[in-house]
Amino acid sequence: MDAPLDTFRPSTRGWLLGTLAGWGTILLAIAGIVLAVLGYGLYFLGLVAVGLLIVLWRWFENLAAKYEITEERLIIRRGILSKSIDEIELYRIKDIKIDFTLINQIAGIGRLTIASSDETTRAGDLVIAGIDRAQERRETLRRLVDAARQKRNVREIDMHPDAA
Repeated sequence: MDAPLDTFRPSTRGWLLGTLAGWGTILLAIAGIVLAVLGYGLYFLGLVAVGLLIVLWRWFENLAAKYEITEERLIIRRGILSKSIDEIELYRIKDIKIDFTLINQIAGIGRLTIASSDETTRAGDLVIAGIDRAQERRETLRRLVDAARQKRNVREIDMHPDAA
């Protein structure tokens, strides 16, 4: 198996600072602290506990996903107790799309959507959300996809149903 050129996971810090759900979680915890300090009752500290549970849940989700890019494959590792490993041959990747909102840009994260002819994406495109340096990783993938296609002498042909 070839050595990974890049290994990454979705970012919990990026999720907290780069999504509305993350900001809402932070505000929930802050509201709980403020309300408890202002004397409205210690039970508002429950909001802090809920916020921490949400962050902990997200952290475990991100810990359970790991992506590796080699010269020939994108390797997807999922799971903590029960693990699965899936691979997408780079020459099969058809398109790599990047999306990021204004909040994502501030936090430096993005979402990669990968379309391929591989079995891994038969049910739908592979979406990798909350990725640090998403634009840089997209460009690396594009360059490696082109190199893998040239190495295997593979060409991409688009077939349209209205073409005769």
